Amino acid sequence: MHPNRPCSHTAYVANTGNDTVSVIDSSTDTVTATIPVGDNPYGVAVDPPRARAYVTNGSDNTVSVINTNNNQVIGSPIRVGTNPTVVAVDSTRARAYVVNFVDRTVAIINTNNNRVIGPRIPVGASPSAVAVDPPRARAYVTNGSDNNVSVIDTRNNRVVGSPIPVGTDPEGVAVNPSTARAYVTNLGDNNVSVINTSNNTEILPRIPVGSEPSGVAVNPSTARAYVANSNDDTVSVIDTTTNTEILPRIAVGDLPFGVAVDPPRNRAYVTNFLDSTTSVINTTNNAVTSVTVGNNPIGVAAF
Repeated sequence: MHPNRPCSHTAYVANTGNDTVSVIDSSTDTVTATIPVGDNPYGVAVDPPRARAYVTNGSDNTVSVINTNNNQVIGSPIRVGTNPTVVAVDSTRARAYVVNFVDRTVAIINTNNNRVIGPRIPVGASPSAVAVDPPRARAYVTNGSDNNVSVIDTRNNRVVGSPIPVGTDPEGVAVNPSTARAYVTNLGDNNVSVINTSNNTEILPRIPVGSEPSGVAVNPSTARAYVANSNDDTVSVIDTTTNTEILPRIAVGDLPFGVAVDPPRNRAYVTNFLDSTTSVINTTNNAVTSVTVGNNPIGVAAF
């Protein structure tokens, strides 16, 4: 067993344009380290109990592992499927789930030893994102070309039930385990689907947000979800108790994509692909500051 580690108030940003990960100290909103990884890094997720960050290298078909105690890459890159994009970690089960866009599969990494547990799990067409619900032993995968979400039982690593229909071109997904809800951004419909993870059914109506929503993150402490609207350079805030958007939207940088939250510090991090910046939102008053990171940031994780 690994001891629980306190939150470090650190954000990790995958910079696809220059093959690095920027490390942001959220107490000062400054970059404290830049870590070289593989080719075309896309997604990033952290495993706090094991002090590790996992970064998908889309053009290398690998995952790099970072020791978050010293921000050094450890071991050789882990080979997964073709064009890995988003990764999510279930710290309870010591597993990382990697979406392979071209393969239409999910690869599983044992985060105790950083070995792949095979075989890969087939999902739908153009899978783009994954989020885990540890209490219910489920992982949710958005299938962009199928307009649905696959559900994986993480106890036996099998898809369960039929895919859940959502909106057009589902892009991002986030889970709030405490309320048994998953939030799916429908890029083609400019709205968000809400899934009841207790019975894997969609709760209607869908929530209208900004133009071409992509990334989404949930702050369980405040019952808020944050959605990056990639085509209008804003972030929508959703009240998850009523499933309604709280206006006005928050202006951020150019082509916002990834979102992560740091609940103890009341911060949300939004990667701006064309600005090469990360917007830091103070979630108590929605004030925004900007941090310059590497080229074309996409994925972000905070803990």
